[in-house]
Amino acid sequence: MGYRSRHVTRKLQRAYSLSGVTHRRVGEDQAAVEAPAEAPAAMESGSNKHFVLVHGLSHGAWCWYKVVARLRAAGHRATALDMAASGVHPARLHEVASFEEYSRPLLDAVAAAPDGERLVLVGHSLGGLNVALAMERFPSKVAAAVFLAASMPRVGSHMGITIEKFMETIEPGFFMDSETMLLDTEQGPRAAVLLGPNLLAARVYDQSPTEDLELAKLLLSPGSQFMDDPMMKDKTLLTDGNYGSVKRVFVIAKADSSTTEEMQRRMVDLSPGAEVEEIAGADHMAMISKPKDLCDVLVKIANKYD
Repeated sequence: MGYRSRHVTRKLQRAYSLSGVTHRRVGEDQAAVEAPAEAPAAMESGSNKHFVLVHGLSHGAWCWYKVVARLRAAGHRATALDMAASGVHPARLHEVASFEEYSRPLLDAVAAAPDGERLVLVGHSLGGLNVALAMERFPSKVAAAVFLAASMPRVGSHMGITIEKFMETIEPGFFMDSETMLLDTEQGPRAAVLLGPNLLAARVYDQSPTEDLELAKLLLSPGSQFMDDPMMKDKTLLTDGNYGSVKRVFVIAKADSSTTEEMQRRMVDLSPGAEVEEIAGADHMAMISKPKDLCDVLVKIANKYD
Protein backbone atom coordinates (compact mmCIF):
# COMPACT_ATOMS: atom_id res chain seq x y z
CA MET A 1 0.00 0.00 0.00
CA GLY A 2 1.43 3.39 -0.99
CA TYR A 3 1.57 6.00 1.79
CA ARG A 4 3.26 8.84 -0.12
CA SER A 5 6.31 8.41 2.10
CA ARG A 6 8.86 9.71 -0.39
CA HIS A 7 6.61 12.62 -1.33
CA VAL A 8 5.95 13.42 2.34
CA THR A 9 9.65 13.17 3.25
CA ARG A 10 10.69 15.60 0.51
CA LYS A 11 8.05 18.12 1.61
CA LEU A 12 8.99 17.67 5.26
CA GLN A 13 12.66 18.28 4.56
CA ARG A 14 11.78 21.34 2.48
CA ALA A 15 9.58 22.70 5.29
CA TYR A 16 12.36 22.22 7.86
CA SER A 17 14.83 23.95 5.56
CA LEU A 18 12.58 26.96 5.18
CA SER A 19 11.89 27.22 8.91
CA GLY A 20 15.51 26.81 10.06
CA VAL A 21 14.73 23.52 11.81
CA THR A 22 16.90 20.49 11.16
CA HIS A 23 16.36 16.80 11.83
CA ARG A 24 18.92 14.24 12.97
CA ARG A 25 19.13 10.54 13.72
CA VAL A 26 19.00 9.28 17.33
CA GLY A 27 20.41 5.78 17.53
CA GLU A 28 19.86 3.70 14.39
CA ASP A 29 16.13 3.76 13.85
CA GLN A 30 14.59 7.01 15.03
CA ALA A 31 14.31 10.56 13.82
CA ALA A 32 14.45 13.66 16.01
CA VAL A 33 13.89 17.36 15.45
CA GLU A 34 15.91 20.02 17.18
CA ALA A 35 15.92 23.77 16.61
CA PRO A 36 18.62 26.41 16.95
CA ALA A 37 18.71 28.42 20.16
CA GLU A 38 17.15 31.85 20.36
CA ALA A 39 17.66 34.64 22.92
CA PRO A 40 17.60 32.99 26.38
CA ALA A 41 14.57 33.37 28.59
CA ALA A 42 14.50 33.21 32.38
CA MET A 43 15.11 29.79 33.92
CA GLU A 44 15.99 28.64 37.38
CA SER A 45 19.69 27.96 37.81
CA GLY A 46 20.96 24.39 37.99
CA SER A 47 18.28 22.90 35.76
CA ASN A 48 19.48 20.09 33.51
CA LYS A 49 16.13 18.94 32.20
CA HIS A 50 15.75 17.43 28.77
CA PHE A 51 12.29 17.59 27.20
CA VAL A 52 11.38 14.65 24.98
CA LEU A 53 8.31 15.40 22.88
CA VAL A 54 6.01 12.74 21.40
CA HIS A 55 3.42 13.42 18.72
CA GLY A 56 -0.09 12.02 18.41
CA LEU A 57 -1.93 9.96 15.81
CA SER A 58 -0.85 10.49 12.18
CA HIS A 59 1.57 13.28 13.10
CA GLY A 60 5.34 13.45 13.50
CA ALA A 61 8.15 15.31 15.22
CA TRP A 62 7.53 18.22 12.85
CA CYS A 63 4.44 19.38 14.78
CA TRP A 64 6.64 20.41 17.74
CA TYR A 65 8.82 22.88 15.83
CA LYS A 66 7.55 26.00 17.62
CA VAL A 67 7.91 24.44 21.06
CA VAL A 68 11.39 23.06 20.41
CA ALA A 69 12.66 26.50 19.45
CA ARG A 70 11.18 28.16 22.53
CA LEU A 71 12.36 25.52 24.98
CA ARG A 72 15.89 25.72 23.64
CA ALA A 73 15.74 29.49 23.96
CA ALA A 74 14.85 29.00 27.61
CA GLY A 75 18.02 26.99 28.13
CA HIS A 76 16.57 23.49 28.06
CA ARG A 77 17.42 20.59 25.82
CA ALA A 78 14.47 19.61 23.66
CA THR A 79 14.10 16.66 21.31
CA ALA A 80 11.01 15.83 19.25
CA LEU A 81 10.84 12.21 18.13
CA ASP A 82 9.14 10.40 15.28
CA MET A 83 7.51 7.19 16.39
CA ALA A 84 7.93 4.24 14.01
CA ALA A 85 6.41 4.83 10.56
CA SER A 86 5.72 8.48 11.45
CA GLY A 87 7.24 11.67 10.07
CA VAL A 88 10.58 10.83 8.46
CA HIS A 89 10.98 7.47 10.22
CA PRO A 90 11.77 5.01 7.39
CA ALA A 91 9.37 2.20 8.37
CA ARG A 92 6.01 1.72 6.69
CA LEU A 93 3.01 1.42 8.99
CA HIS A 94 2.16 -2.13 7.87
CA GLU A 95 5.72 -3.15 8.82
CA VAL A 96 5.33 -2.06 12.46
CA ALA A 97 4.46 -5.26 14.29
CA SER A 98 3.25 -3.90 17.64
CA PHE A 99 2.66 -0.87 19.81
CA GLU A 100 6.00 -1.53 21.46
CA GLU A 101 7.73 -1.43 18.08
CA TYR A 102 5.83 1.76 17.27
CA SER A 103 7.13 3.20 20.56
CA ARG A 104 10.70 1.96 20.04
CA PRO A 105 12.19 5.37 19.09
CA LEU A 106 11.05 6.78 22.45
CA LEU A 107 12.08 3.71 24.45
CA ASP A 108 15.54 3.73 22.87
CA ALA A 109 15.98 7.45 23.47
CA VAL A 110 15.05 7.17 27.16
CA ALA A 111 17.25 4.11 27.63
CA ALA A 112 20.20 5.98 26.10
CA ALA A 113 19.83 9.09 28.28
CA PRO A 114 23.05 9.58 30.27
CA ASP A 115 23.10 9.22 34.03
CA GLY A 116 22.16 12.46 35.74
CA GLU A 117 20.08 13.78 32.86
CA ARG A 118 16.49 14.19 34.00
CA LEU A 119 13.84 13.78 31.33
CA VAL A 120 10.49 15.50 31.05
CA LEU A 121 8.42 13.33 28.73
CA VAL A 122 5.61 15.14 26.91
CA GLY A 123 2.98 13.12 25.08
CA HIS A 124 0.27 14.65 22.92
CA SER A 125 -3.01 12.85 22.26
CA LEU A 126 -2.20 9.19 21.45
CA GLY A 127 1.42 9.97 22.38
CA GLY A 128 0.39 9.79 26.03
CA LEU A 129 0.39 6.00 25.73
CA ASN A 130 3.94 5.96 24.34
CA VAL A 131 4.99 8.09 27.31
CA ALA A 132 3.18 5.77 29.75
CA LEU A 133 5.10 2.79 28.41
CA ALA A 134 8.43 4.64 28.77
CA MET A 135 7.51 5.60 32.35
CA GLU A 136 6.86 1.97 33.19
CA ARG A 137 10.17 0.84 31.69
CA PHE A 138 12.44 3.65 32.93
CA PRO A 139 10.85 5.43 35.93
CA SER A 140 14.16 6.53 37.46
CA LYS A 141 15.06 8.51 34.35
CA VAL A 142 11.86 10.56 34.21
CA ALA A 143 11.50 13.69 36.33
CA ALA A 144 7.92 14.22 35.19
CA ALA A 145 5.51 13.15 32.49
CA VAL A 146 3.22 15.64 30.79
CA PHE A 147 0.02 14.52 29.06
CA LEU A 148 -1.10 17.23 26.65
CA ALA A 149 -4.79 16.64 25.85
CA ALA A 150 -3.59 13.05 25.84
CA SER A 151 -4.49 9.50 26.69
CA MET A 152 -3.40 9.05 30.31
CA PRO A 153 -3.89 5.50 31.61
CA ARG A 154 -3.94 4.29 35.18
CA VAL A 155 -2.49 1.40 37.10
CA GLY A 156 -4.86 -1.57 37.14
CA SER A 157 -6.53 -0.81 33.80
CA HIS A 158 -5.43 -1.63 30.27
CA MET A 159 -4.01 1.27 28.28
CA GLY A 160 -6.61 0.88 25.54
CA ILE A 161 -9.39 1.94 27.94
CA THR A 162 -8.45 5.57 27.37
CA ILE A 163 -9.26 5.23 23.67
CA GLU A 164 -12.35 3.13 24.35
CA LYS A 165 -13.75 5.81 26.68
CA PHE A 166 -13.14 8.50 24.05
CA MET A 167 -14.85 6.46 21.33
CA GLU A 168 -17.88 5.99 23.59
CA THR A 169 -18.41 9.76 23.83
CA ILE A 170 -18.00 10.94 20.25
CA GLU A 171 -20.94 11.48 17.94
CA PRO A 172 -21.52 9.51 14.71
CA GLY A 173 -19.58 11.04 11.85
CA PHE A 174 -17.00 12.57 14.20
CA PHE A 175 -14.11 11.70 11.88
CA MET A 176 -15.82 13.46 8.96
CA ASP A 177 -13.75 13.02 5.77
CA SER A 178 -11.03 10.89 7.35
CA GLU A 179 -10.03 7.78 5.39
CA THR A 180 -10.15 4.47 7.24
CA MET A 181 -8.28 1.43 5.98
CA LEU A 182 -7.19 -2.08 6.89
CA LEU A 183 -3.47 -2.75 6.79
CA ASP A 184 -2.22 -6.13 5.61
CA THR A 185 0.31 -7.00 8.32
CA GLU A 186 2.09 -10.21 9.30
CA GLN A 187 -0.04 -10.16 12.46
CA GLY A 188 -3.26 -9.94 10.45
CA PRO A 189 -5.50 -7.04 9.39
CA ARG A 190 -5.02 -3.85 11.42
CA ALA A 191 -7.21 -0.75 11.38
CA ALA A 192 -5.61 2.56 10.42
CA VAL A 193 -6.81 6.05 9.59
CA LEU A 194 -5.66 9.10 7.64
CA LEU A 195 -7.17 12.24 9.19
CA GLY A 196 -9.14 14.22 6.63
CA PRO A 197 -8.63 17.92 5.81
CA ASN A 198 -12.15 18.88 6.89
CA LEU A 199 -11.66 17.17 10.25
CA LEU A 200 -8.33 18.93 10.70
CA ALA A 201 -9.84 22.33 9.97
CA ALA A 202 -12.97 21.86 12.10
CA ARG A 203 -11.78 19.88 15.13
CA VAL A 204 -7.98 19.72 15.34
CA TYR A 205 -6.37 22.92 13.99
CA ASP A 206 -9.38 25.24 14.30
CA GLN A 207 -7.55 27.82 16.49
CA SER A 208 -4.18 27.38 14.77
CA PRO A 209 -2.67 29.56 12.02
CA THR A 210 -3.85 28.67 8.52
CA GLU A 211 -0.27 28.08 7.44
CA ASP A 212 0.13 25.32 10.02
CA LEU A 213 -3.12 23.69 8.96
CA GLU A 214 -1.88 23.61 5.38
CA LEU A 215 1.47 22.21 6.51
CA ALA A 216 -0.34 19.44 8.38
CA LYS A 217 -2.34 18.52 5.28
CA LEU A 218 0.95 17.99 3.45
CA LEU A 219 2.72 16.03 6.17
CA LEU A 220 0.16 13.80 7.84
CA SER A 221 0.43 10.06 7.24
CA PRO A 222 -1.82 7.10 8.10
CA GLY A 223 -1.77 6.15 11.76
CA SER A 224 -2.95 3.29 13.94
CA GLN A 225 -4.06 3.12 17.56
CA PHE A 226 -2.98 -0.55 17.78
CA MET A 227 -6.17 -1.48 19.57
CA ASP A 228 -5.73 -5.14 18.59
CA ASP A 229 -2.30 -5.30 20.24
CA PRO A 230 -2.16 -7.47 23.40
CA MET A 231 -0.20 -4.70 25.13
CA MET A 232 -3.21 -2.40 24.84
CA LYS A 233 -5.36 -5.00 26.62
CA ASP A 234 -2.96 -5.94 29.43
CA LYS A 235 -4.30 -4.78 32.81
CA THR A 236 -1.03 -5.71 34.54
CA LEU A 237 1.26 -3.72 32.24
CA LEU A 238 1.41 -0.53 34.34
CA THR A 239 2.53 -0.84 37.96
CA ASP A 240 2.49 1.40 41.02
CA GLY A 241 6.20 0.92 41.55
CA ASN A 242 7.16 2.14 38.08
CA TYR A 243 4.51 4.08 36.15
CA GLY A 244 2.76 5.13 39.34
CA SER A 245 5.96 6.49 40.88
CA VAL A 246 6.50 9.18 38.22
CA LYS A 247 5.00 12.64 38.64
CA ARG A 248 2.21 13.18 36.13
CA VAL A 249 0.75 16.45 34.88
CA PHE A 250 -2.27 16.61 32.59
CA VAL A 251 -2.53 19.78 30.46
CA ILE A 252 -6.06 20.70 29.43
CA ALA A 253 -6.48 22.43 26.06
CA LYS A 254 -9.54 24.51 26.89
CA ALA A 255 -10.61 25.24 23.29
CA ASP A 256 -10.11 21.68 22.02
CA SER A 257 -12.91 20.96 19.52
CA SER A 258 -11.97 17.30 19.20
CA THR A 259 -13.13 16.75 22.76
CA THR A 260 -14.48 18.85 25.63
CA GLU A 261 -12.94 20.19 28.81
CA GLU A 262 -15.25 17.85 30.73
CA MET A 263 -13.95 14.85 28.79
CA GLN A 264 -10.37 15.89 29.44
CA ARG A 265 -11.11 16.13 33.16
CA ARG A 266 -12.61 12.64 32.99
CA MET A 267 -9.23 11.49 31.71
CA VAL A 268 -7.68 12.96 34.85
CA ASP A 269 -10.29 11.24 37.01
CA LEU A 270 -9.47 7.97 35.25
CA SER A 271 -5.88 8.28 36.48
CA PRO A 272 -5.90 9.67 40.04
CA GLY A 273 -2.87 11.51 41.37
CA ALA A 274 -2.09 13.67 38.36
CA GLU A 275 -1.76 17.44 38.67
CA VAL A 276 -3.64 19.64 36.21
CA GLU A 277 -2.61 22.68 34.17
CA GLU A 278 -4.80 24.57 31.70
CA ILE A 279 -4.13 26.52 28.50
CA ALA A 280 -6.88 28.94 27.52
CA GLY A 281 -7.60 29.27 23.81
CA ALA A 282 -5.64 26.16 22.86
CA ASP A 283 -7.12 23.84 20.26
CA HIS A 284 -6.15 20.17 20.12
CA MET A 285 -2.79 21.17 18.63
CA ALA A 286 -1.80 23.34 21.57
CA MET A 287 1.85 23.24 20.49
CA ILE A 288 0.77 25.02 17.30
CA SER A 289 -2.03 27.30 18.49
CA LYS A 290 -0.53 28.35 21.85
CA PRO A 291 3.20 27.49 21.79
CA LYS A 292 4.29 30.23 24.21
CA ASP A 293 1.66 29.31 26.78
CA LEU A 294 2.54 25.64 26.48
CA CYS A 295 6.24 26.38 26.90
CA ASP A 296 5.52 28.44 30.00
CA VAL A 297 3.69 25.45 31.47
CA LEU A 298 6.47 23.04 30.54
CA VAL A 299 9.21 25.23 32.01
CA LYS A 300 7.14 25.60 35.18
CA ILE A 301 6.92 21.82 35.43
CA ALA A 302 10.63 21.37 34.73
CA ASN A 303 11.53 23.83 37.48
CA LYS A 304 9.20 22.12 39.96
CA TYR A 305 10.26 18.49 39.69
CA ASP A 306 13.66 16.90 40.21
